[in-house]
Amino acid sequence: MRKISESTVRRLSLYLGFLEQFATQGQTTISSAELARRGGTTSAQVRKDLSFFGSFGKRGLGYSVPELSTALRDILGLGREWRVVIIGAGKIGAALAQYRGFRQRGFNILAVYDSNPEKVGRTLEEIEIRDMSHFEGDVERERPEIAEVVVHTEPQ
Repeated sequence: MRKISESTVRRLSLYLGFLEQFATQGQTTISSAELARRGGTTSAQVRKDLSFFGSFGKRGLGYSVPELSTALRDILGLGREWRVVIIGAGKIGAALAQYRGFRQRGFNILAVYDSNPEKVGRTLEEIEIRDMSHFEGDVERERPEIAEVVVHTEPQ
């Protein structure tokens, strides 16, 4: 399998965002030129990025917005559900736990952990903040695939 560059993956993510915008506007097809214009690249680059993963679109007709969106979600691993835990219920951790966009993209927040007794037991978007002492047992039982560590340390 060929190695895909980080810049290609970044552009695919941008293309998906543009496609989702087009879909909300009711647009059903899009050209490589329009994706390139939005992404600040060339239509040849768009076609090359997509060609790593198969054949999309039809010459002269462009790409089907729903079909290409689905394909890009699958390519980027967004076509499945990911089980996530967040470590740290401070401002950033709380914001992540409450961000509905994660759920819409298949990131299921299982739990939020913190060691601060003032935060433990509170809820964020119906997710109870758990004490860090439960982390190891919970991970064995719930088997998250992603752990986001969002902690703040004071400079020394």
